[in-house]
Amino acid sequence: MSKPPSIVFLFDVDNTLLDNDRVRADLDRHVARLFGADAARNYWQIYEDLRGKLGYADYLGAIQKFRLECDDEVRAQDLAAFLLNYPFAERLYPGALESIAQLSRFGECVVLSDGDVVLQPRKIEASGIGDAVAGRVLIYVHKERMLDDVARRFPAGHYVMVEDKLRVLDGMKRQWHERLTTVFVRQGHYANDPAARKEYPPAQIELGGVGELCGLHADAFLSPSQPATATE
Repeated sequence: MSKPPSIVFLFDVDNTLLDNDRVRADLDRHVARLFGADAARNYWQIYEDLRGKLGYADYLGAIQKFRLECDDEVRAQDLAAFLLNYPFAERLYPGALESIAQLSRFGECVVLSDGDVVLQPRKIEASGIGDAVAGRVLIYVHKERMLDDVARRFPAGHYVMVEDKLRVLDGMKRQWHERLTTVFVRQGHYANDPAARKEYPPAQIELGGVGELCGLHADAFLSPSQPATATE
């Protein structure tokens, strides 16, 4: 039996490897162009309500409900096509795939994401992220609650989580403690939320962008210079 890799690098997708804020802005403009600004606001209200119920972003589910409420069901189908055919590769952050290639020198790289079972896999495939991690993709409703399953599928002596949400990093650190090194990338609206910065402890490694991973080596993750203690 082959020995498990000593390090597994776990990558979030939205606003970590891929600029999902820009995807959302493009969708907002598309809805407004087809149906008007009021309808766009209604779509995002449906989206937020659905996210509150499901616990994850479901853009296509929101489109299904929006379709029933708008004045043109046929034209609403274009919204789903817009997302499914979206050029996600153009929204990768600079150095995103190169960072995966760099860390693949030191251990296995795995996508660990939240999301639905249609658009999120499509996003990961179309962007090239899936190929970059050799198809090692895990998508859950709440990934931080599924760490036992992650460890079962990808056993390792140590894990590194690259993520834009301090809340998620804190939740994972509480469970895995010294077994996990947390890497926070300051990209997107969640990462730049002052309230989140106050509520949760800092990550062990903080980067201005995911591309900065290209300059790090394995020892940076096994002996991080910025140790963080999960909140009690």
